[in-house]
Amino acid sequence: MRHILIVAGDPSADRHGAALVTALRKRDSSLRISAMGGVHLQKTANHFLYPLVGVGGFGFWEPLAKLPQLWKAWTAFTDGLSRDRPDIVIPIDYYGFNVHVARRAHQKKIPVAYYVSPQVWASRPGRIRKLAAAVTKMLVIFPFEVDLYKKAGVPVTFVGHPLIERLPSPGAEAPTPVIGLLPGSRRGIVARHLPLLIRTAELLKKEFPQTRCVLFRPDEIEEAFYAPFLTQSPWIELKTDPSYETRRSLWLAIGVSGTAALENMLLGIPMIIMYKLSRLSYWIARALIRVPYVGIPNILAGRSIVPELLQDDATPERLLETARPLLSDAQRRGAMRETLLSLRASLQEGGSARAADEILAMIA
Repeated sequence: MRHILIVAGDPSADRHGAALVTALRKRDSSLRISAMGGVHLQKTANHFLYPLVGVGGFGFWEPLAKLPQLWKAWTAFTDGLSRDRPDIVIPIDYYGFNVHVARRAHQKKIPVAYYVSPQVWASRPGRIRKLAAAVTKMLVIFPFEVDLYKKAGVPVTFVGHPLIERLPSPGAEAPTPVIGLLPGSRRGIVARHLPLLIRTAELLKKEFPQTRCVLFRPDEIEEAFYAPFLTQSPWIELKTDPSYETRRSLWLAIGVSGTAALENMLLGIPMIIMYKLSRLSYWIARALIRVPYVGIPNILAGRSIVPELLQDDATPERLLETARPLLSDAQRRGAMRETLLSLRASLQEGGSARAADEILAMIA
């Protein structure tokens, strides 16, 4: 019975990992799968080693505070590797932890299929060399990532983006204005951005009284976490929306970059991307980042199609100014929607299935 070990450290990777498990089992129901990750991998794996997604640790300083938990996670991984040797290890994104996972598996002569590349193209290109020394094959989800790894001498396959298979088809705008607030999927990031987004919603509500504002909550964060933030604004709706039925009818989304922005793009939702870091983290990031944009829609397009308000520009007043013309002009929203949906075509569907085929071929 073949044994696969999957390691996912953030909420989106956890979902991609669970979809991968489903695709693998469709091809071979006898597979035994161990995992470290979050609630989704915990439900789908045969053996769950550690809740790595719950550790968090995003940015330059936050991981330092998480070192005791990260050490427990590392111990769970190394013990699992020694006690029940897998036929292959699948790290998913989450470079800071998973580069060590890949190295240890490589040292043990276990094949490593790294699924979903860390954003090495955005900053610190030296990371590609470190991955090249430990990875048997990269399974990438964006077409432009292929050349990066080929140049570094890493076997690479573009499998397509697994998010497409999870999302419904794009919907139509709701009859009256609906604005989505997307502060992130990690507690620390949500806590940093939520006050800013709530204040923005208050300003928008004054100017556009008919507007509904919906705050989207990921499964990983309980409802009680949001309650203190919403005491002064009970009219803001809090939803998980697993079917995306509310999300796909938005007039406008305002939220962080990353998976949320990519979901909006695939659903054709006009959006404003915003993000704030601590002052020191922001200046370090500015020195490291080598792409002109932070949002995947703009990176894929190679130009600015979605407004990005970062750091000092991310204020309620600036967000209101940027949102106003989009909410007031259906033609402007329609043009952004068409451009976003044209980008969807550049991402291939069936990512989980192709990744599963590649993995099974590696251990055949």
